[in-house]
Amino acid sequence: MAYAARDDRPADKAARYAEVEAEILAVLDGEPNRTARMATVASMLADAFPVFFWTGFYVVDPDKADELVVGPYQGTLGCLRIAFGRGVCGTAARDRATQIVDDVHAFPGHIACDSRSASEIVVPVLDGSGALIAVFDVDATEKAAFDDVDATALEQLLSRVFAA
Repeated sequence: MAYAARDDRPADKAARYAEVEAEILAVLDGEPNRTARMATVASMLADAFPVFFWTGFYVVDPDKADELVVGPYQGTLGCLRIAFGRGVCGTAARDRATQIVDDVHAFPGHIACDSRSASEIVVPVLDGSGALIAVFDVDATEKAAFDDVDATALEQLLSRVFAA
């Protein structure tokens, strides 16, 4: 069962997230490698939600603590580096807060990696000690594709995958 559009009932979307979370956690059981975990999350979520145009991680650069570098993702070419505070991803990293943007073209300082992106959600990813390790970025080609259901489900999933 694929969740196709934002117009479906929120309960259906929440149920799909719960189903995919269980699948992801089963696949990752026993896998300690962070890159493998990120690649699996990006791949499985991209496959589960057709509205997701770009799905992936920007990882905190170990050599530049205030900069993100592209990590595992599914989709078209991503930006290679993003400074904290720049664009939606940089804002999420700087503030350590999930960002839901209904219209990326109206977001001050938006970085247009692909002009087809219309809306975006970015969730900070913390390790078990609470340190920021990455942000998880999802773009859609339609405006207002993301809501609090997405935020809650993605925050929970990423916490279970990376903070456990």
